[in-house]
Amino acid sequence: MSGKKIAFFDFDGTITTKDTLAENVRFLKGRVPVYIGFLLLFPWIIAYKLGLYPNDLAKQKVLRYFLSGMEQSIFQAKADEFAETKLPALIRPKALEEIERLKKEGFEIVIVSGSAESWVSLWTAKLGLHLIATRLEVINGKMTGNIEGENCYGQQKVVCIRKEFDLGKYDEVYAYGDTSGDKPMLALATKSFYKPFRTI
Repeated sequence: MSGKKIAFFDFDGTITTKDTLAENVRFLKGRVPVYIGFLLLFPWIIAYKLGLYPNDLAKQKVLRYFLSGMEQSIFQAKADEFAETKLPALIRPKALEEIERLKKEGFEIVIVSGSAESWVSLWTAKLGLHLIATRLEVINGKMTGNIEGENCYGQQKVVCIRKEFDLGKYDEVYAYGDTSGDKPMLALATKSFYKPFRTI
């Protein structure tokens, strides 16, 4: 027995109360442009919600509409500002308590997020957590709105985790999630938690 312990947490909906992609875009562009944008994107969003359109393609529709052509330096500065000023209010207190409890018990903590590392990395770095997240493509210093590589969602979360961690070296593997997209990750665990921090 190695005594090593690790815990994987989904971010949006599990640790946060809202989807941070939508919240970050609202912070970046302003309320009215976001409402207009989501109205134009409404057919694809509804198709995704009904399970008729893949998560990664729906996400890229949103990202391309709002981010394509934006200077990466400006985008990252706003993403960091969002992480500093808006994200803390979206964090579920019980999720943060659980993270701190596990850290004291010697667990490695890994956030595994379909959201972009751009606006999650500052928060995880401050807490000393490891981050696995979707990456956004940048070409010639500008955002393309495309996902770089694979979207960290569903089975791809498992692929990303196994790429970075040999789970056979851990005696305890915990996983926390809140949607069907997290179920492959939850299946990896010796102990899993589904929607653990929500109150009725």
